[in-house]
Amino acid sequence: MALLGQAALAMWWDIAPERRAEFEDWHTHEHFPERMGIPGFHRGSRWSAVDGGEGFFVLYELAAYETLFCDAYLERLNAPSPWSTQMMPHHRHMVRSQCRVLESRGGALSRYALTLRLSPAEGAADRLRGHLGGLAGLLVSRPGTTAGHLLRNQTPQIAATTEQQIRGGPDPAADWVFIACGYDRAALQALAGTGLSEAALVAAGAQAGALRGLYALAHSNTAQDLG
Repeated sequence: MALLGQAALAMWWDIAPERRAEFEDWHTHEHFPERMGIPGFHRGSRWSAVDGGEGFFVLYELAAYETLFCDAYLERLNAPSPWSTQMMPHHRHMVRSQCRVLESRGGALSRYALTLRLSPAEGAADRLRGHLGGLAGLLVSRPGTTAGHLLRNQTPQIAATTEQQIRGGPDPAADWVFIACGYDRAALQALAGTGLSEAALVAAGAQAGALRGLYALAHSNTAQDLG
């Protein structure tokens, strides 16, 4: 089993505590069902920071890269609902990566997800991909972990959407994204200090300064869940 499709939309943002309850209500009961109604959107999952902070991670699994700029998706991005229009300005520090799936081993859902935002050093992309792809395969069978997925951002050349304008302009993107999933929080924390540590990544061909975040699964929807 692997991610559902050949592309993914990976996003991170913060929500202030006083907005969290409404955000989770909106995101669960309006936004996810709306997105899952778009052809090519296979599954969405929302994850919250394990430290109880303001951070969220959201992953959409997509049939193909072209889903990111298909007419049905662009129509929604350029005609947000009144509730979406109200909520979008509260997505603080948004990072939005529109990705091709490079490597995917194991299922996308588990209790926890460790995300890394990183870039390859000059001339080291193949070496870094080999390291992370190999690690993804190992995570499928290690105690405490279940999966590993490597994504590469490729922002479509389209005009800024209404949703982006509401949020204040173009969203920054993470270049490469690695997601390690698992049922044991301690196993993922250990991974962040070993195979995915700064030293290990730089040795494998990454630029220094990878950003890590540990999240717990909060909610997930598939297109089939719409009934």
